[in-house]
Amino acid sequence: MKQKVVLAFSGGLDTSFCVPYLINERKLEVHTVIVNTGGFSDDEAAQIEKRALALGATTHTCIDAVDDYYNKGIKYLIFGNILKNNTYPLSVSSERFFQAMAVVDHVNKVGAGFVAHGSTGAGNDQIRFDLVFEVLAPNVQIIAPVRELELSRQQEIDYLKEHGFESSWEKSKYSINQGLWGTSVGGVETLKSSGILPEEAYPSQVADFGTERITIGFEKGEPVSLNGETLTPVALIHKLHEKASRFGIGRDVHVGDTIIGTKGRVAFEAPSPLILVKAHHLLEKHILTKNQLYWKEQLSNWYGQLLHEAQYLEPVMRNIETFLDDTQKFVTGKVEVELRPYHFSILACESEYDLMNSDFGDYGESNKSFSGQDVIGFTKVLANPLKIYYSVHKEKK
Repeated sequence: MKQKVVLAFSGGLDTSFCVPYLINERKLEVHTVIVNTGGFSDDEAAQIEKRALALGATTHTCIDAVDDYYNKGIKYLIFGNILKNNTYPLSVSSERFFQAMAVVDHVNKVGAGFVAHGSTGAGNDQIRFDLVFEVLAPNVQIIAPVRELELSRQQEIDYLKEHGFESSWEKSKYSINQGLWGTSVGGVETLKSSGILPEEAYPSQVADFGTERITIGFEKGEPVSLNGETLTPVALIHKLHEKASRFGIGRDVHVGDTIIGTKGRVAFEAPSPLILVKAHHLLEKHILTKNQLYWKEQLSNWYGQLLHEAQYLEPVMRNIETFLDDTQKFVTGKVEVELRPYHFSILACESEYDLMNSDFGDYGESNKSFSGQDVIGFTKVLANPLKIYYSVHKEKK
């Protein structure tokens, strides 16, 4: 009886090569699995299954992990207002852990002694997959054929043809990775610092050149309504994407440090993440205290950094999530947003927990809880440490 291997399968060239290679060269029984985190339709999933079975897979399984991805990942990216390097909403990097963890579950279900993926040796994803497998399935052997053999794209195509698998394997001009929390776009232009992606490289084209105002409702930090319609957070993310992508909103280029130490550059289209993070942040600025906002920012930045660098399983991540959950108890209200071509504006918000409370005065207009004389005394006390310092260090004045 052949030993079993579970292959994380996407249907692209690399994972397609892996199927006959694992069968013919490694003499393994291949069970392919794809984990949907919001990146493809039912029709696309059916085509991927058809390809896997045609290549020789014994079984193919599609796992829906969208809700798990939102509840254990995206929710905390919203709570933390997380944009890596103040730009990137971790559209792709945040998906990989949930895909890898679902693959491990399937390994256990199938009873496989091997787990495989199609990553090359040049990027972050190989580490994200390997780390999850190492920690959660330490007795299962990892196989990464493309990385191990250092194959070129043409060598993979030649191997498939030699084994009777003819297909159109031309490389797309742009590499697209699509998921619930946004789409990454890579091409020859992103390989150098001066490259600029053309309009047609982005998956959504501009179709609306007017303006539109929308209202997003949040409850305890989670997005729950759009223009008064109650929706699940996942449904809201999809619907907001449909609206905002018509305007070409959410495009940018992220430059950052990879896990393996190189600089990386990738374009992305993420209208829902950018709008939701900015809208949520405005609501928090009205509801949370100065110290809550400060420490949230520190911990959220660490959370995003660790998530990007394959450390989702680090226990401190659960500690930070507990903190983030606690900060969201009163983050409830509505935020008004204006959409227009290539841009959006966060306009205003309303909440019963708004600390910008007129009972205590109006900024720049009037004070209701203290007098001008109180300010004079307060300022004298506040100035005292500086007065002492400069009385000693007269030359610093």
